[in-house]
Amino acid sequence: MAKKALITGITGQDGSYLAELLLERGYEVHGLVRRVAMEDPRGRLGRIGGLADRVQLHPGSVESYPTLVGLFARVQFDACFHLAAQSHVAESLTDPFSTMNTNVNGTHYLLAAIKELQPRCRFYFAGSAEMFGAVRESPQDESTPFNPRNPYGISKVAAFHLVRSYRENHGLVCSSAILFNHESPRRGLEFVTRKITATAAKIRLGLTDHLALGSLDARRDWGWAPDYMEGALRIVEHDTPGDYVLATGEAHTVREFCALAFEALGLDYQKFVRVDPRFVRPDEPVPLIGNPSKAQRELGWSSRVPFAELVRRMALSDLEQLERHGRSTIGPT
Repeated sequence: MAKKALITGITGQDGSYLAELLLERGYEVHGLVRRVAMEDPRGRLGRIGGLADRVQLHPGSVESYPTLVGLFARVQFDACFHLAAQSHVAESLTDPFSTMNTNVNGTHYLLAAIKELQPRCRFYFAGSAEMFGAVRESPQDESTPFNPRNPYGISKVAAFHLVRSYRENHGLVCSSAILFNHESPRRGLEFVTRKITATAAKIRLGLTDHLALGSLDARRDWGWAPDYMEGALRIVEHDTPGDYVLATGEAHTVREFCALAFEALGLDYQKFVRVDPRFVRPDEPVPLIGNPSKAQRELGWSSRVPFAELVRRMALSDLEQLERHGRSTIGPT
């Protein structure tokens, strides 16, 4: 009998790749989806449109404990991958209350439902490098102290400790990944990487004439999203639950990302990119760079797609998407 897995956040970048991976590995895949998304499948289920007849979707929200209890009472799961979150830093600053409610309470409700109804279900929590915040050491690993500086990072730290509490105090098979930035053509347009590649494609086709960004010297540890979902599955299938940093161990600047994206489309970024003070964040004296040695050692995991290749794939995908849709629309693929 096939193993059954529940994915919260299945309609997002990570959820869609994870669903594909689980199906390839023989899992029966279920997804928790807000009812409004199910009522607008073309607009909100775009990333999993090709999986419609292969996954089972359940209307509901992680913010509703009764909904989760009902779902776990109906379906017996072997694994639960908790990816759903309000995950944009800027939005968390604008609306910290909903960020805390979704990211903290949603995680707590899931853990409580599993504890009461399916204590053998393995649980995976998607943490974030934003949990480290203003760090004093680099690279960061599982022992690096958390020092979050925005509501999103704070909410993820709180949820991370909830996962650890349920593991240590209630014996649940709960694990967390501390995910550093991971990108793909399915990344939301609100994130800087996709903003760069989508705008570069528009410039290539003459649909706009410039790209406005914040600091070009900001550095990030960027990896390929499907690689990180392979890491998520390895974490869940590992015999001993624990916490793992998933990262490349390399940092690159926004300037490098721009140069590679525009170069992939035959353009010189210096002719089109402008620094807009509205988008400039405070300087980070110590960059966020992950040390994935524990995941490499215990899980045999590493990020495989090089930085330059992931940028090239994203830029060419956005160009192809604009050309395919008559140069008028662009969105998640």
